[in-house]
Amino acid sequence: MNSQQTRALVRLREMILRGELAPGARLAEAPLAEQLGMSRTPVRQALPVLAQEGLLDEHETRGYIVRGFSAADIRDAIDLRGVIEGLAARRVAERGAPPAFFHKLHECLAEGDEIFRNRQIADAGEAAYAEMNTRFHELILQQSASRMFGQALERNSRIPFGSPQALAFKKASVEAMYDMLWYAHRQHHLIVEALERGEGTRAEALMREHANPVKESLNLPELQHAPGAASASSSSTPTRTLAGATS
Repeated sequence: MNSQQTRALVRLREMILRGELAPGARLAEAPLAEQLGMSRTPVRQALPVLAQEGLLDEHETRGYIVRGFSAADIRDAIDLRGVIEGLAARRVAERGAPPAFFHKLHECLAEGDEIFRNRQIADAGEAAYAEMNTRFHELILQQSASRMFGQALERNSRIPFGSPQALAFKKASVEAMYDMLWYAHRQHHLIVEALERGEGTRAEALMREHANPVKESLNLPELQHAPGAASASSSSTPTRTLAGATS
C-alpha cells in the first residue's frame, strides 16, 4: 500500500468518524479527491478497503455509501481485538521466535522513533505511523502461527475501526494526536521487550492494554451506562452514535 493510499484511508476514516461524511451519503471519487487535495487514484483504491473495514456499503448500482454504526459495536470490536492479539503475543513469547522476526519488529520501532523524532506529527506522519503500526501487528499475528487467531481477527476487522490499520482521530488537536500515538508507540517498545524476554503473561497484558488508546482516539462515548444504550445496539437498524460526542 503506497503512502498516498494510506493518507486517503486515514483521512476518509476521520471524515466518517467526525460526521463530515454522514451515514447514507453516496461517495464520489472526484469530489473526495478534491477535498483531500490528491488525485482520484488513491481515493479509488481506498474505497474498497473501507468497505472491507465495515465503514462503507457497495451501492446497488455503482460506488459506495457510508454505513451507519454504533459506538457499542466499535468498543466491543476493539476490546475483542485486544484479547485475540494478546493471546497471539503470549504464544509468541512462550514459544520463542527467530532473530529475523525480532529484527523486523525493531525496524518498526526505529520507524516509529523517527516519526516522533521532531516531537510533532502531521498528515504524512499519521499515515506513516498507520503503515508501521499495521505491519507491527501483522508480524506478531503471523508469528503466532494460528489460523484461528487470524480468522477471528479478520471477522472482527469488518466492524468499523476494529482493525489495527484503521487509525483515525475524531476530535484531536495535533498535540493530543501526538501524545496518543507516542504513548501507543511506547507500548510497542514494551511489547517487544516482553516478547524478547519470553514473558508471556506480560506480553498478553500489554497487548490487551494496547487496544485502549484506540477508544480514546475515537472519542467513544460511555454507552454502557447511558439510558437506552442496550436497545440502540440491539436494533436491526444500523445507528451511528459518535457524531456530536464531546471530547
